[in-house]
Amino acid sequence: MVGWNVVLLVAGLVLIGLAGEAWLRSTVPFRTSHWPTVFVPGVGILLRPDTEIRWTNGLDFWTVSRTNSLGFLDREPPSPERAVESCRIAVIGDSFVEAQQVHIPEKFYIRLEEMTARELSHLDVTTSAFGRGGTGQINQQAFYDEYARHLRPKLVVLVFVPNDYIGNFPLWRAIRSGLDPEHLPYVSAARAENGSFRLRPPDPDYRRFRLPRLSGPPSTPQWRALFCGRRTFRTSWFVDRVCIKWSRIFPGRDVDFAQRVGRAKLLNRRPAYGSLLDGWRPVSKGNLSMRLANEPELLTFNSGGERRAVPFYEEALAFTAFGLDEFKARTERDGAALVILASHGMHYFGGGAFARLNEMAGQRHIPVIDQAEVIYRQGAELRDARWAHNGHWSPAGHQWAAEALLEYLKRNQSVCE
Repeated sequence: MVGWNVVLLVAGLVLIGLAGEAWLRSTVPFRTSHWPTVFVPGVGILLRPDTEIRWTNGLDFWTVSRTNSLGFLDREPPSPERAVESCRIAVIGDSFVEAQQVHIPEKFYIRLEEMTARELSHLDVTTSAFGRGGTGQINQQAFYDEYARHLRPKLVVLVFVPNDYIGNFPLWRAIRSGLDPEHLPYVSAARAENGSFRLRPPDPDYRRFRLPRLSGPPSTPQWRALFCGRRTFRTSWFVDRVCIKWSRIFPGRDVDFAQRVGRAKLLNRRPAYGSLLDGWRPVSKGNLSMRLANEPELLTFNSGGERRAVPFYEEALAFTAFGLDEFKARTERDGAALVILASHGMHYFGGGAFARLNEMAGQRHIPVIDQAEVIYRQGAELRDARWAHNGHWSPAGHQWAAEALLEYLKRNQSVCE
């Protein structure tokens, strides 16, 4: 009797698997993402121009888009004549502007065009976006210098997200990714001997200077590796979906944390970074940038009963401030207005990230647009702006970002003059 019950159980599971396989193959467009990149001298790593990009997290979205001739996920840039005639808005940022999670017509700057055409048609607003995942404001200087500036925008919008606080800091980029802080594939910044900042061009040979990878425990539990790690099973769409779900519910060991600790020890031996790493402790499985922005106590640590500043965090904030200074200087030189769009995530965990940005931008007389205000005003929650299994904006998040920018334009139509 027990034997027959086992047989029936196995048969039922097989039938469920076959049904799930058939359903997924008929409804899911594709399983794997495809985003070929190229290195552009003076700019860094961009998506390959005029190329189809497929992007999915296996749960929420399956988007197919095409890059323009510059390597950005946007429409073709306008002619210089058309750009000058219109109220040109240049949007610059990281993966929230690149927005591989939604189709191009759903992106916030295109929705802004549509809304201004209805409500502010006399302004003749047109937009162009220059976004690349994993970049900060310092890295994005090249996007403005090489592409946006030639369109002579009336308004430049910087999209600011919590990880920008730390993403502008080359030392953290090295600890996190294993790249050498002095050989990054984007425009970066470094301290000069007198303490001032200087920009450093992207290094096309950055791969040669990667920090060594340390050996460590496997990131996947053995029981899951036996099932999800086998090529025979991974060819199944149904098994692939189950494994993605498992990885969300039961994450493996934080191998990245161990790698970060090892890289920090290697960099601590260099004279230029030893003093900056004094008192710094790696953060495991947490958003370091969010904690940095919201917990002032992270700037100090106890040493023999005495609290003193941790240079690592102070330097990270200084690099971010330098990135804003550079954009401020560029837009003033070119006669363009500059504004920051703060993403909804700046209000997570109490809103300290937004408060810090508001203070930093206020010191530089850069207006800050708060997307969260629009979300709260409509009776929604911050989580409604993102995907269920991904922190980037969903179509609703893009809509609210567009509405926030529209409100700014209604109050500040003079930027288009």
